[in-house]
Amino acid sequence: MAVVGIGNELNGDDGAGVQVARALKQALPAREGLLVIDAGPAPENFTGSLRRFAPDLVVLVDAADMGGQPGEVAWIDPGEIDGMSASTHSLPVTVFSRFLTEEIGCRVVFIGIQPLRLDFDLPLSAPVEKAVQRVSAELARRLVG
Repeated sequence: MAVVGIGNELNGDDGAGVQVARALKQALPAREGLLVIDAGPAPENFTGSLRRFAPDLVVLVDAADMGGQPGEVAWIDPGEIDGMSASTHSLPVTVFSRFLTEEIGCRVVFIGIQPLRLDFDLPLSAPVEKAVQRVSAELARRLVG
C-alpha cells in the first residue's frame, strides 16, 4: 500500500495532504509493505517510486473543495471527482489516478479534506488541522491492524 500526500503547504489548507503524509511517516517509520510519499504539489514526480514499489492500493490525500464544512473528510472514488475542485496542482487527481491504475495496475482511492482557506502564507486552519489529525490517526490505525 502507498499513501501519497498532495498539496502546497504555502497555500493554507492546501497543505493538508502533505501534513497527513508527514504524520504517517513519523507514526509508522520504515514499515514493510508501506510507502508514504510527501508529494507536494506535483505527485506526478513520484510515479517512478510508485512503479518500483508496485502497490496494490494507492491512497491519495489532498485538500478538495467538496462544498462541505471546513475540515470535512470524504473517501472518494477517483472516478467520482469530476466536477469537484479536487486540487490546485498541475496534474488533476483524476488524470494521476487513471495513470496509476493503468500503468501500475493498482486500485486508487482519494481522501479529500474540505479546506477553509487556500490563501498564500497562512497555516492550516483549525478545522483542517483537526481533520489532518483524524485522517492520520485513522490511516495509522488501519495500517497497523
